[in-house]
Amino acid sequence: MTMDLFEVGVMAAKIMMLVLVLLHVAPVMAWVERRGSALMQNRLGPNRVGPLGLLYSLCDAIKFIWKEDKAPGHVEPFYYTIAPLVSIIPAFMTFAAVPFGSSIIVGDHTVVFQIANLDVGLLYVLSIASLGVYGIIMCGWSSNNKYALLGSLRSSSQMISYELSLGLSLIGAIMVFSSVKLGDIAAAQGQTLLSLGPLNIPKWGIFIQPVGFIIFITAIFAETNRLPFDLPEGESEIVAGYHLEYGSLKFALLMMAEYVNMFVGAAMITTIYFGGWQFLPGMGRLSVMLGSAFSLDGMAREWLRVLLEISSFGLKVGFFMWFFVWVRWTLPRFRYDQLMDLGWRVMLPLSLANIFVTGFLIYLGVI
Repeated sequence: MTMDLFEVGVMAAKIMMLVLVLLHVAPVMAWVERRGSALMQNRLGPNRVGPLGLLYSLCDAIKFIWKEDKAPGHVEPFYYTIAPLVSIIPAFMTFAAVPFGSSIIVGDHTVVFQIANLDVGLLYVLSIASLGVYGIIMCGWSSNNKYALLGSLRSSSQMISYELSLGLSLIGAIMVFSSVKLGDIAAAQGQTLLSLGPLNIPKWGIFIQPVGFIIFITAIFAETNRLPFDLPEGESEIVAGYHLEYGSLKFALLMMAEYVNMFVGAAMITTIYFGGWQFLPGMGRLSVMLGSAFSLDGMAREWLRVLLEISSFGLKVGFFMWFFVWVRWTLPRFRYDQLMDLGWRVMLPLSLANIFVTGFLIYLGVI
């Protein structure tokens, strides 16, 4: 089935919008990290360049672009050069299957606010996200530096260990929602799980899979190399880890890949466990109020609904992006043996037990 000009234009617009959003994740989060750490440590933080230090990220971007990009003489040039690309390309590809809104009918076309509405969307995200570890391994090996190599080996073993628990933690959600399509999972969470008088508890994944949520979010921290699992970049032990020999634009790409992976992780948490684009409490009433205040009807009211859905999704993702920063400046780094013990001795058995309990509750008709 061929795509007409309208569908091609809509697809191009969605891709351009998401690429622009993902490109701005790194500079915005760099500012949030600085201001957030200052807030938690009772410091001022960046406050000189621009209002509230907002232009520091612009200065960083100019520095990374114009700084001399010369490879050290002892590296493997080809793999050293392409390793940052191998890290960042899967990070951008992963978001293609994540729905950030429902759909709207425009004329004879149904516009879905998702780049690729794949039948195996969840499996696609997991498979593409796992490719990022190859870029990290290439960084460490091609640098011909023992500290960089140690960091890449730590990262590969850490990702393999926690990817197993991460994948198994999602089995419970798949069993409950009976789908691996992320759009279907987000739509199913619009149902009501429990009514307590005027209070309606939605069927969000967090309420029916709390153990799976805890395992998943812990594994996401390990997969994105964030504290308390930033062993691949342990400054006090291995200087800077796998990106030790990188500078200029190549280092910027590696940093951007980490932040984009954080964004995708936050989007996955939102989609599977917090209703995705479903309205936050009070947004339904806000939609009615705005529609009445501006006398909106027909397509105008539909576009208002979509705008509020995208806003709801963005607010949830933004909270979890802040949560990454919050945890970084709250918890200390684990020792490597503690990291492995948690992954294999605690999270793996717990994820298997969660699958068994979920199946038993489904059999009893509780969920």
